[in-house]
Amino acid sequence: QVQLVESGGGLVQPGGSLRLSCVASGLIFKVYKMGWYRQTPGKTREAVATMDSYGTPNYADSVKGRFTISRDNDKNTVYLQMNSLEAEDTAVYYCNADLVGTDLVHWGQGTQVTVSS
Repeated sequence: QVQLVESGGGLVQPGGSLRLSCVASGLIFKVYKMGWYRQTPGKTREAVATMDSYGTPNYADSVKGRFTISRDNDKNTVYLQMNSLEAEDTAVYYCNADLVGTDLVHWGQGTQVTVSS
């Protein structure tokens, strides 16, 4: 079955950096649009950054210039480099795999990112 396993979350001070990783298995990684979403208690899950199968990225306005999404199709892995972190970035971050044009969408279990001094 499909598995998405995130890692790299943790506690960081404002202005710091973290790099999230998501390793996918059980799917043909290179054809999936991959993405990172985040959610805080009481709020809906929001898209942070996505990258389609062609390598085209898309970012939420709130993270443009600070976050970078990348993928390594040989390693079935998608990354999210997060710089200049702010308290407002505190959330559970989820990895997403979306086979565009179908109903095949998969989620990871989430990793907590806490930005606090």
